[in-house]
Amino acid sequence: MTGVKVDWRAPLWPPEHRTEAPTGWRPWLALVERYLPYVLLAVPTGLSIGLGGHEPPWVLTTSGLVAASLVWVLLTVTLPPERWQQNPVFAVVAFSGFVTLAGILEARDTNFLIFMIFGFFQAMRLRPTPLALAGVAVVSLLIQTLPNGGTWHALTTAPGIWLTVVLVQTAAIGGGAVISATIARQNEERRRMLDQLTAAAEENAGLHRQLLSQAREAGVLDERQRLSQEIHDTLAQGFTGIITQLEAAAQAKEDPEKWQRHLARATRLARENLTAARRSVHALHPEPLESATLPEALEEVSRQWSERTGVATSFTTTGSPQVLHPELEATLLRITQEALSNVDKHAAAGRVGLTLSYMEDEVTLDVRDDGTGFVPCPASRPAEAESGFGLPGMRRRVQRLAGTLHVESEPGGGTAISASLPAIGVQPVAGAEEGRG
Repeated sequence: MTGVKVDWRAPLWPPEHRTEAPTGWRPWLALVERYLPYVLLAVPTGLSIGLGGHEPPWVLTTSGLVAASLVWVLLTVTLPPERWQQNPVFAVVAFSGFVTLAGILEARDTNFLIFMIFGFFQAMRLRPTPLALAGVAVVSLLIQTLPNGGTWHALTTAPGIWLTVVLVQTAAIGGGAVISATIARQNEERRRMLDQLTAAAEENAGLHRQLLSQAREAGVLDERQRLSQEIHDTLAQGFTGIITQLEAAAQAKEDPEKWQRHLARATRLARENLTAARRSVHALHPEPLESATLPEALEEVSRQWSERTGVATSFTTTGSPQVLHPELEATLLRITQEALSNVDKHAAAGRVGLTLSYMEDEVTLDVRDDGTGFVPCPASRPAEAESGFGLPGMRRRVQRLAGTLHVESEPGGGTAISASLPAIGVQPVAGAEEGRG
């Protein structure tokens, strides 16, 4: 058999079994092996002693040998624990005693050839494999030659015939046992590997759940940091501007034109701050995902952004869309919003392209613009070199979910942002709905 590796040190019988309690046919196999020798001994005993018509001395001697064989089987097959029977020395002793007793009985009466058959099972417990094959050959030789005038007579009168028969029988029984034991070991190895893969998959699923839970907790902190940054960058500065304009208007009460100009500026700043505050509150929850799929939500976000900024956008989905874990979909939505916000603030772009790509075990979001670009930071020092809250925030989001973020840009050549995350599905669906609620 090509590709089959034989372990010459392992026993041919019994087949290797799992460490846990045997199930299915294995208990029956153990029972058959344990009680089969008694059946094989009882049948020829009944035929020889009960129906053979032998003289009392012969019957008495044979009965003694049968009793000795019965005790030997009891001590070497039925009573010893499995670990004893797997011991190579014990197996040799058990086989030698059995073959001796069975050989004497078969020499006295051919009917005891039936009892000798169990010797094949005893031989296949021997180790290493060449010794087991030699044991099979010995049993085969005794079975074939003892009824034909004895082993010595058979081998001296017709050695070619008997040796050929023994070799063929040994090859058939021993070779079949070798192949069967090898296949059993291969099946056991496959089962062990499958168990390991199953355990690894369960562990991986647990790690993913833990990762997503940690990302959700970290996301709360990230939203607080983002909101505080938003308040600092927009609302706080806006309120400072409003107060400055109102104070200037109070000082210009005697000049109506200047008073009106300061008051108009304060009103404009207040409106802008109100808009920024509403945008910050709206960004706290991924509302687009509550009633739409991720591709639909991203397309709607890009459309609304395009209408607000006047920058042309295009959105494309590739691959087979699938329902992802809510934390993954929310992260992709946030990255899209942050990337578009960066384009609006810094890029002065005329066109933006978004692509959501579903692959077998990964989902990727690409955002490209034709804006002014910048000099990207070294990959080894992203948090220190990237300016602004957007890119570091996006990088933290994807890294918490075992993803990656790549940024490619050059002055005057636009910017391309690619976020890749593991495509973890929703298990169970009810959990996804709860996560989105």
